[in-house]
Amino acid sequence: MKTKEKIDLRSYEKRLWLEGFEYIAGVDEAGRGPLVGPVVAGAVILPKNYDLEGLNDSKQLSEKKREKYYEIILKDAIAYGIGIVDAKTIDEINIYNASRLAMNKALENLQIKPQYVLSDAMPLSLEIPSVPIIHGDALSISIAAGSVIAKVTRDRLMVELDKLHPEYEFKNHKGYPTKRHLELLKKYGPLDNYRFTYKPVRDLMGKEERQKEEEKR
Repeated sequence: MKTKEKIDLRSYEKRLWLEGFEYIAGVDEAGRGPLVGPVVAGAVILPKNYDLEGLNDSKQLSEKKREKYYEIILKDAIAYGIGIVDAKTIDEINIYNASRLAMNKALENLQIKPQYVLSDAMPLSLEIPSVPIIHGDALSISIAAGSVIAKVTRDRLMVELDKLHPEYEFKNHKGYPTKRHLELLKKYGPLDNYRFTYKPVRDLMGKEERQKEEEKR
């Protein structure tokens, strides 16, 4: 069973390697769902025939394993790039377009220009061939590597934000709308780097505006 999983995870890359493509980039994003902070994308070009036992979609890995794979990928990759799009831009262009922008930034930040791009579900308009793969982070080793880079980078940014605003407990929920996070958001209100177009934040702000109007009467 393990052998089959390894073959499946590299099947897209193997076909492209046989076609003569050497620099294949996998790109994925992390942070579509959180109420606060940026969306982050990771792009990775792995060596030909590269394999990493146990690597999978970052959401399927424990935090400890993600951190471990993150260090291994950075050491082994031919090139990697990170793209970050902040909450203000997410509000301006929506999360779908912001995710695509983050992916494009990550690809632009690769130290080596790829010859082919595999993306996790997101169609990209590039000068080079590319293909979106549904659930690509669980089907392509390159996209899985990109997902780990994206997730660990974003989690670390949220830990840094937690140091500035420990009362929000960002290091625990990473900005996702957990019950505890929503309680804290209601108690302290949104910071500047919240996503104000997201419903829980938007509803809270609307409630505050209504209260202010009532107080004026």
